[in-house]
Amino acid sequence: MSIEVKNLSFTYGAGTAFETKALDDINFKIEKGEFVGLIGQTGSGKSTLIQQLNALLSPGSGNVYLDGADIHADKSKLKSVRQRVGLVFQYPEHQLFEATVYKDVAFGPENMGLNAGETDTRVKDALRIVGLGEDVYERSPFELSGGQKRRAAIAGVLAMKPEILILDEPTAGLDPHGREEIFDKIKNMRDELNITIILVSHSMEDIARLVSRIIVMRGGKIILDGGVTEVFRHIDLLEQTGLAAPQIAYLIRELNRRGFDLPGDIYTVDAAFDAIDYYFKNHSETGVS
Repeated sequence: MSIEVKNLSFTYGAGTAFETKALDDINFKIEKGEFVGLIGQTGSGKSTLIQQLNALLSPGSGNVYLDGADIHADKSKLKSVRQRVGLVFQYPEHQLFEATVYKDVAFGPENMGLNAGETDTRVKDALRIVGLGEDVYERSPFELSGGQKRRAAIAGVLAMKPEILILDEPTAGLDPHGREEIFDKIKNMRDELNITIILVSHSMEDIARLVSRIIVMRGGKIILDGGVTEVFRHIDLLEQTGLAAPQIAYLIRELNRRGFDLPGDIYTVDAAFDAIDYYFKNHSETGVS
């Protein structure tokens, strides 16, 4: 399922003294199966945009299309839109409320009117995908670790089988172990389900190692949209926006300044390790020091 935004604008408090333009003539299209990173400073319009994609907000002007159909053309179908475009907000564990993990994940499918058998299948599949086993089914979600709570909350959205999954800062507030758990499961989701994922994050390192395309926002507009290498080449523009390239890119640039000859499009630790390893092996074999 593709999602397309055409000439989308939105203003908070229109016609009042507090009028603020959050989105200004946004245009893009995301095809089925893409993994897209959405980045920008606080106030750039990211949160407003993802709520437009999920139909939680209606455009001031412009349109949002799912597979070519305007999501607001029939207001009676907005619930279906929100099932097809799953949105996981920051700190989703704050929305956990049922007595057990199983019941919490089952809440969405049950409200879709699914029978007990289909609900059970969806709950177990969703928990398996996020790495939670039968041992947590009957536990209170509030007894879980921070990372486990976050994964249980994501499972609640997955159980509704969205075709597009939007993750808003999914590792915010977690320790390094919890962050790695979440990102491992996000990669598993992408590989197993082949769904479209839109990842909102302030971590350029996480964006660089996970996504294949990056959309950069500033002041309610899109200022960059392209592949990881293409976007991170614009380090000066990113810095003007209050962002940056991944830290490893600055290390590579400094090594090259000091006489190394490494590729300039390295943005992950793994890629840097491989390039440096190759560099030293090559120089060792040719006798160059």
